[in-house]
Amino acid sequence: MSGAGLAAKTIVNYVQVVKLVVASAVNDEGEQIYPRKWNHDFIQLPVVDREKQHRPTVTEAELGEILRGVKTKYAMLFSLLAGTGLRIGEALALRATDFGPDCRVLHVRRSIWRGQEQQPKTSNAVRVVDIHETLARALMTYVAGVSGYLFATKQGKSLQQRNVLRVLHSVKRVGFHAFRRFRLTWLRKNSAPKDLERFWMGHAAEEVGDLYSKLKDDVAFRQEWAERIGLGFELVHKSPQNAAAIDAAKVA
Repeated sequence: MSGAGLAAKTIVNYVQVVKLVVASAVNDEGEQIYPRKWNHDFIQLPVVDREKQHRPTVTEAELGEILRGVKTKYAMLFSLLAGTGLRIGEALALRATDFGPDCRVLHVRRSIWRGQEQQPKTSNAVRVVDIHETLARALMTYVAGVSGYLFATKQGKSLQQRNVLRVLHSVKRVGFHAFRRFRLTWLRKNSAPKDLERFWMGHAAEEVGDLYSKLKDDVAFRQEWAERIGLGFELVHKSPQNAAAIDAAKVA
């Protein structure tokens, strides 16, 4: 795997799958059939240096390039990812009924993995995300009349991640997590309360105080901050015929 140029983190992830498969073989008593202690040095498993991990993101200019370079459906999807920090699986599982009446509030209830619905990644991923008014207005227009998945094929099935990634790579070779990193960076640049940052992003609490705080239950407070923070990029509006018209007012 190293010879093929795979990153250290990727190799570690693949090895972890092997470990899980071996550990899953148990007898009738629930005891492992092949218990073993892994010698990482002997198998030359690389050490993941978090400081050197490649974590690509996108800039405001690159976002504009992406949004202008794709069709309406994908422009809306990528805008939603960058404006909310949703994971791609969470976004692909969205239905119109997951939004509040004015699309200012989004309920994350499920995820899509390999074309199948499943529970979100963690219990913290089941959450509410408050949406800036400009993006909410665009979403209201987009979801009108939609009864199934928000981002679907002509047959009504959820879009496949690999196909969406192919569209993204036709403009910019980054992964979906680049949008999530963009959003998190923008929240921190604008001094979003840590409680709301973790709540909106679906991250776990880091200290006891995070569990005590009830700021996430204050809807007015959340939405006030959502408006104050903004999107950090210009929203690109497109007609159903895919005629591009850029909103000149920068949302920041």
